[in-house]
Amino acid sequence: MDPGEVRLFLALREAAHHRLFRHVPWLRQYLLGTVEAYAAGITVDVNKLREALPDIDMTDPEVALRDALSGESLFRPEDTPQQKAALAHLETALALVEGWVATVVSAAADSRLVHGAALAEAVRRRRATGGPSERTFAALVGLELRPRMLREAAALWTGVTQARGVDGRDALWAHPDLLPTAEDLANPDGFLRSSDELDISDLEDDPTTEAGETGETEEDGSGEQGDSGAE
Repeated sequence: MDPGEVRLFLALREAAHHRLFRHVPWLRQYLLGTVEAYAAGITVDVNKLREALPDIDMTDPEVALRDALSGESLFRPEDTPQQKAALAHLETALALVEGWVATVVSAAADSRLVHGAALAEAVRRRRATGGPSERTFAALVGLELRPRMLREAAALWTGVTQARGVDGRDALWAHPDLLPTAEDLANPDGFLRSSDELDISDLEDDPTTEAGETGETEEDGSGEQGDSGAE
C-alpha cells in the first residue's frame, strides 16, 4: 500500500476532527465537563499510596506509573450512580464523534482512495484493540469505546445523511439535546422515523454553560483539541 495514501487518509481524519470541534464550540467543554464530573468522585487512599512508594521501582518510571494506575488499591474510582451516568454520556458522545468522522471521511475517501475501505477497517480494528494508554484508562475508570457502539454510531450518521442530507445531519450538532442517545444508537431506525423535531429555540440553556459548570469555556470558542489539531 502506498504510504502516501495512508498519510492522506489519516490527514482526512484529522481534518474531520478539526472541522467538527471548530464548528461545534460547545463540544470540547462538554466532553471535558463530563470527564470532570466523573473525576470529582475519584478517591485516592493517601495512606496506602505512602506505604507503596518505597516499593515502586523508579528505574523504569513508565512501568511503575502503569502498575500504580492499574492497582485498585491506590486509585479507586467510586462506583456511584453519578459516575456511571457520566461514563455512559462520555462513551456515547465519543462514539458519536468517531462515527461522524468515519462517515465524513468515508464519503470523501471512498471514491478517491483505492484502499479507503481497507484503511477505515484498519482504524476500526485499532480502536477495538486499543493501545497501552487506552487499556490503562479502561482499567482505571471503566471507559471503553466498544467496537459495536462505534459501528452503530457510523451507521446512524450514514442513515441521517441519506435521510436528511449533510446540512440536516450536521444540524444535530447545534445542541447536545439534539444528538442521538445511546438508545438511538441501538435503534437507529426509530431515530430516523421519529417525526418529533426538537426546536432549537426551545432550548434556553447555553450548552457551553451546562458543560462548563466544572471548568472554564474557551475564550476564542474555537473548540480545538489535541488529537484534532490539523490546520
